[in-house]
Amino acid sequence: MHTTIIRSGLIGLALSGFVAANSAAVAETLTYKVALDAKNQPTPNDSKGTGTAEVTFDTTTKTLTWTINFDGLTGPATMAHFHGPAAAGANAGVALMIGANPMAPAKGTATLTDAQAADLQGGRWYINIHTAANRGGEIRGQVVK
Repeated sequence: MHTTIIRSGLIGLALSGFVAANSAAVAETLTYKVALDAKNQPTPNDSKGTGTAEVTFDTTTKTLTWTINFDGLTGPATMAHFHGPAAAGANAGVALMIGANPMAPAKGTATLTDAQAADLQGGRWYINIHTAANRGGEIRGQVVK
């Protein structure tokens, strides 16, 4: 009886380890590096502003995390958003707010819906930094791997 209990415990432990290892293999953290500039706007402007963004997405928890740096804009940033779904060069509505009057570095975290996650992973989101001089967006970059 004692041997049966020990053997059952070891089998249970082995199965738990197997399940945990396979679950970890399915989880993935995707990293995106985004370059933002005025020429990426559908109607390019003459801004000398530039920016970079590092965006990570945990496919298990659907957690999106970002750090966005930018400078050289025509004035203070008035808004920043993730927009989508849209291909590069196309416009779309706001998918996720980054911030009002954001300062660099703009950092944040959000949990995405299944539809948002699919658009992000499909390369159909972009980051847009808006200013008073360029209300439609001064610098922009497509979020792609």
